[in-house]
Amino acid sequence: MGNFLEAPYLLEAVVVVLGLALLMLEAFLPKADKRLVAYIALFGLAGVLVASFNMKAPENLEHSFWSFYATDNLAFFYKNIAVLATMLVIVMAIEYTPVLEKYVSQGSKQGGLGEFFCLPVFVCAGLMWMASAKEFITIFVSLETVTISFYVLVAYMRRNVGSLEAGVKYLILGALSTGFFVYGVTWVFGLTGETHLEKIGIALQGLEGSDSAVLFAFTLILVGLGFKVAAVPFHVWVPDVYQGAPTPVTAFLSVGSKAAGFIVATRILQPFLEMERLHSSFTTILVIVTGATILFGNFAAIPQTNFKRLLAYSSISHAGFLLLALTCTPDQFQLTPGQVVAFYLATYLLMTMLCFLVLTIVRRSTESDEIAAFSGLHRRSPFLAFALLIGVISLAGVPLTAGFLGKFFVFTLAIDSGRWILLAFAVVGAASGFYYYLKVARAMYWEEPTELAAIEISPLARLALLLLIIATIVFGVYPAPILGLLTN
Repeated sequence: MGNFLEAPYLLEAVVVVLGLALLMLEAFLPKADKRLVAYIALFGLAGVLVASFNMKAPENLEHSFWSFYATDNLAFFYKNIAVLATMLVIVMAIEYTPVLEKYVSQGSKQGGLGEFFCLPVFVCAGLMWMASAKEFITIFVSLETVTISFYVLVAYMRRNVGSLEAGVKYLILGALSTGFFVYGVTWVFGLTGETHLEKIGIALQGLEGSDSAVLFAFTLILVGLGFKVAAVPFHVWVPDVYQGAPTPVTAFLSVGSKAAGFIVATRILQPFLEMERLHSSFTTILVIVTGATILFGNFAAIPQTNFKRLLAYSSISHAGFLLLALTCTPDQFQLTPGQVVAFYLATYLLMTMLCFLVLTIVRRSTESDEIAAFSGLHRRSPFLAFALLIGVISLAGVPLTAGFLGKFFVFTLAIDSGRWILLAFAVVGAASGFYYYLKVARAMYWEEPTELAAIEISPLARLALLLLIIATIVFGVYPAPILGLLTN
């Protein structure tokens, strides 16, 4: 056991083995309740999560074969986010089973459902590898592991036109973004002869007369990463894919894919931003993308009547706030941009998963994703209405919630770095967020319900909702546990 805890790279191997075991179980137990696969996945991932908190990185890991594998605080923090997000997605998938049976099963009651509980485990393995990847080849392989799994999950409801349309759009634009990313990596390798990010940083400092080539490579890589994090103008896939994909998959895309994209962006952009002679050029590009992302995401969310599309544009706006942190060079603020991004993503995980879990339960009952489906929800299920209220006010940034502290750290970082124009954009975006988030609360508490039948909540879903509510409130008042994971 001691040797295992000193080999953090085995965490990903355990997750992959768990995924393969689940596939075998699903294949050889055709008549069993497919939800058994999900419960085993939850149990296995819980063990991985516990082990990750007790891992110790060997001191000589940087000088061994595993030199491409990062074991810093950020890496372990993002691994924990990946595992937690996957567990919550599997809980949603269990609640979403009746909808999946309608659009997937043919002939048998739960035919074709088992893989839907297995694939998130492989996505989790890719996300965990990405958290520790600091070499372009490893980044690309882990990125594609995640993306290919999402290709299947997005289009999983094969008898639903919206899901198939979302799958096609995600496949085409995903392949295009991968091409940009790989082409950018090729340029970097051609300029430096390296794929390791630390060695690339050293090589870039010594380059002479290649400024235009470096800028071109940076732009290509930014296009590829912009697709993954849903930054403007690379966001065009987000609304339709979020609306058409199964709700648990939408939640996974919103949290897991975004977290992976930003840990990769944090590591990849650092060597470029450390080039003093091109620092202003790189920053200008990031500032333009950041400003456009904040304004577009928030303004486009205002007229939405479909809750999933609203959360899609909300996801774009939050990507803008995260990019704002990456453009900053703090002078006195104690947290680094990377740590602020990680804290923001941790809070984003809590409040977004809370909203999507409520949406999953309501979708199963009403067969609608429209905001109108939440009308009078407090009369049908006071607990669900309260849970969603906590989720949306946290997304809006109401004080005493985790979402408020995430935005507070970003704004403080922007002030410390003198990003006044972007800060003004962020204030306008945050203010508009209050309108479109709270109109969901208005529908729940001020509008009359279309029906009065109570909504059933399983014990597992109720427990997950309760834990998310508590975490959203507690970390909004006492963020020390999250900050401790980032700094110690």
